[in-house]
Amino acid sequence: MNPELPKDPFMLFSFVNMKLRDQYASLDELCDDLDVNREVLETTLGSCGFEYSPEQNKFW
Repeated sequence: MNPELPKDPFMLFSFVNMKLRDQYASLDELCDDLDVNREVLETTLGSCGFEYSPEQNKFW
């Protein structure tokens, strides 16, 4: 995962949702721009119960 991303999953959740809300139209766009593996990101956030909603463009 990108070393600039927060390591704590709850901080990561907040950071990613902020970026999705303010800068990116999709999770794929965020991952491409920040050089993040989408599967790793979803697995990391999923381990805390968060799931990505493409319709809402955010993690719940």
